[in-house]
Amino acid sequence: MNLSISGHHLEVTPALRTYVTSKLDRISRHFDQVVDIRVLLTVDNQTEKDLRQKAECNIHIKGKNIFAESSHADLYAAVDELADKLDRQVLRHKTKVKDHHHETAKREHS
Repeated sequence: MNLSISGHHLEVTPALRTYVTSKLDRISRHFDQVVDIRVLLTVDNQTEKDLRQKAECNIHIKGKNIFAESSHADLYAAVDELADKLDRQVLRHKTKVKDHHHETAKREHS
């Protein structure tokens, strides 16, 4: 799994990088076919104060791309919310994939 974390108008500190990585480990634990994860952390001073810190993530899974974003006054809270959103989407995708590969009913031969 390739993980890239970048910042826009902010420096990604080692503590922040560790926090994001630990939160996104949960996704790879639920679904092992994750190819690539790109995280963009942004501070936008033009928007409302409560939604200034923004975290976006694009996950490339075998056969699908999953995107989520979250804005909050605190960047760590935005990352928490982002991880929850991504977790729900990945689990939903996993159940869809699993449901489509069910076994066909066996025919009885008389």
